[in-house]
Amino acid sequence: MAAEQTRRRGAALEADILDAVWEELAEVGYARLTMEGVAARARTGKQVLYRRWPNRAELVKAALPHRTGSIVDQVPDTGELRADLLTLLRLMAVRQREIGPDVLRGLLAEAPDLDPRVFGIMHDILLTVLRRAVERGEIPTADLPRRVVTVPAQLLRYEMVVSRDPIEDSALVEIVDEVYLPLLAGHGGRGARGGPGGRGGQSGQGGQGGHG
Repeated sequence: MAAEQTRRRGAALEADILDAVWEELAEVGYARLTMEGVAARARTGKQVLYRRWPNRAELVKAALPHRTGSIVDQVPDTGELRADLLTLLRLMAVRQREIGPDVLRGLLAEAPDLDPRVFGIMHDILLTVLRRAVERGEIPTADLPRRVVTVPAQLLRYEMVVSRDPIEDSALVEIVDEVYLPLLAGHGGRGARGGPGGRGGQSGQGGQGGHG
């Protein structure tokens, strides 16, 4: 029994700790999460945690990809810009719902580097989606201001942090159809209205856009 408690090392020990983070978050919430509580649940000493993570915000940040996986490995490529955008926003919404608004608010307050890091990742993902749309002839360029590229992620973050209610799919469709595609059109894109990637040719998983 002593060996079981003392011989867990490396990846196995870290996995147990990160699992314990989510169990503690589910039970006590972010505000009451402590390094001591996580250590006790993981059956290890808190000094083990502090050697890896200096505070609870860093610990929870490490637990995020452990729980949800890396979104970088899930960039949609449906063959259509609008469908790619909706698929990506739906994936992000599921991940953010799983993390929860309280955890997000806590991290934003205690880990000021989180937002720039997340939006750096989202910029690269959205830029990949836009460049594929350029290759398909849906939009003429992906050479856009950084803030323009990340508009969908910014709006989704706002919806998640400000509202405690689950994000409706209609809100995601609105972000794409009423904000982002028109914004791309304003920067020279053809895919916003009726052309390739526009509303006129959408169906199925890419979004419940109408026909005709």
